[in-house]
Amino acid sequence: MSTVILALLTGVGLGALYFLVASGLSLIYGLMHVLNFAHGVFLSLSAFVGWEVARRMDAGSWGGFAASILVGALVGAAFAALTELALIRPLYERHIEQVLVTVGLSFAAIALFDGMWGTDPIYIPGPAWLGRTTEILGAKVPNVYWLLMVAATVVLALLVLFLRRTRYGVIIRAGVENRAMVTALGIDVRRSFTIVFAIGGAAAGIGGVLAAQWAGYVSAGLGQTLLIFAFIVTIVGGLGSLLGAAIASVLVAVLQQFANFFLAGTGDFIVVVLLAVVLLVRPAGLLGRRA
Repeated sequence: MSTVILALLTGVGLGALYFLVASGLSLIYGLMHVLNFAHGVFLSLSAFVGWEVARRMDAGSWGGFAASILVGALVGAAFAALTELALIRPLYERHIEQVLVTVGLSFAAIALFDGMWGTDPIYIPGPAWLGRTTEILGAKVPNVYWLLMVAATVVLALLVLFLRRTRYGVIIRAGVENRAMVTALGIDVRRSFTIVFAIGGAAAGIGGVLAAQWAGYVSAGLGQTLLIFAFIVTIVGGLGSLLGAAIASVLVAVLQQFANFFLAGTGDFIVVVLLAVVLLVRPAGLLGRRA
């Protein structure tokens, strides 16, 4: 019984991490119809910069850890906004070119990170509490998973509030539905779209810092590894559906953990099977709109 509880809770925690990465992807595609293959770069860069900040303050203190999360979010937001301004804005409605330029940025950035921080993983410390466990019904759950759950819940709540309760959220949703009309009202829709990219980058930045704590290391390829599962989550949940991404994140991660625990480590294979089934049975995803 304790093994089932452990697989379930670690699956939910892993799903929270997947959501932190996938939420930006889902938000950017849902509102702007841009498939950003450089999204993992936002995560890796934020993880590296967050580690540098924590190392200089005190990597094992909560103050250093909190500062690394804040800086990671800011770095992710700034790099994402710069990417939108310099590379994506000239290519709206040109999807093939968007894919090519974001894939190119991804490869170039990974090579740059390798040159700056080296090709070997950098093993990082964190607050002592994150390395401990909490016992639930006989299952000793690593505390980092509880932090991931809290972070994902807060990010989801903030994204929903932003889109539904703020002026820019209304402008963004209106601009997606009828960009010409919003522009005719004298509103700069392009600025709003840059904000969407920045928010997605901030979510990825938070995910990057927390992913480094979850994995125990930071490397240039960390973001790209998680990006694979983030794309799977986004497709299963429905391209552009934030709630769908949240549900799919938990579903994918829980199935993955149960398969790893009880089916000889076949978690990744089960996830691919789930993706294939969804594409065959419901191509739009769980909560996606049919074209």
